[in-house]
Amino acid sequence: MTEPDVSATRREGTGGLLRLRHGAVDLLGSEYLVLVLTILYFLVLWPIVPAIAAPATLLDIIAYMGPLLVVAIGQTFVLIVAGIDLSAPSVLAITAVVAASIMTADNGYLANTPFAVPGGLLSFLVIGGAIGWLNGAAVTALKMPPFIVTLSTMMFFSGAAIWYTAAHTDATSIGDLPPAFIAIGQTESGGGVIALSIAAVVTVLGHLTLSRTVFGRWLYAIGANPVAAEISGVPVRRAVTWAFVISGFCTAIASILYTGRLETGSPVLGQRILLDIIGAAVIGGVSLFGGKGKVIWTLFGVLFLSVIDKSLQLLGLSQFWVLVIKGCVILAAAIADATRHRLLTRQ
Repeated sequence: MTEPDVSATRREGTGGLLRLRHGAVDLLGSEYLVLVLTILYFLVLWPIVPAIAAPATLLDIIAYMGPLLVVAIGQTFVLIVAGIDLSAPSVLAITAVVAASIMTADNGYLANTPFAVPGGLLSFLVIGGAIGWLNGAAVTALKMPPFIVTLSTMMFFSGAAIWYTAAHTDATSIGDLPPAFIAIGQTESGGGVIALSIAAVVTVLGHLTLSRTVFGRWLYAIGANPVAAEISGVPVRRAVTWAFVISGFCTAIASILYTGRLETGSPVLGQRILLDIIGAAVIGGVSLFGGKGKVIWTLFGVLFLSVIDKSLQLLGLSQFWVLVIKGCVILAAAIADATRHRLLTRQ
């Protein structure tokens, strides 16, 4: 081989390595990274646990995703403005028991009337929105840290849900709900279509709100720099308050789906999913420091967590190890977000 041929071969090899390196960098920076990792994880696990690809398993994963995605989308709005909403589990619980007390055939406030289900659904949304407004008002008007505000409301309404249940029944939850309501959250037959349709509508509306509206641009501007946003004429207090209200609404909708699936209003509904709610958004790429996030990223994060959760169950691991592994994954995502934020602020 002549010297020019050797040089050309070397250049081709170097060019191939550079293209491969650039491809890897592009993938790591891609908004589809989590989706790619989910697919790879699924394919690697498939030969080890064939049941992961069974239709019943896939249905369970999709069913798990629906309500979690809805509440995580609400969390995404708050995270974009550099806030956090820890009150989601308590909103799930208090809305579930209050609505159940309205609809239940066992001495419910609207028992056995045509208004039972509409009244219950309305109570979900009103209470969720009201708690969201309370959180937003405390953060904006009183200048309180979102962490402290939502932690306080989480503790208060968690206790209120237990007290309310004890005041309305001798059981640990409020059951005997109308079949028309239960059908909303079921994963079998038509009920599964209803639940997935609701989750899909919330996803589309959330995406359009963040990507196609002035309000969405306000949220990103506030998360990036609230002082500059206010100087530019953005109504910071109103926008932040509405971010928390949206979070409350989304949590209330998720509560409808969870309560319909469980067929009972439970005061401990959502007690163990706070890690999943915040983790799904962070894993997807929504920044804990504000100003960055998309609904589609949250969707990928929810899918990733759902697949991991189901696969660990199929592997026969105890709940302890499931929580440990999921916690490590979420911690890794948070560390990656913090590292990325630190590097960007140095530029």
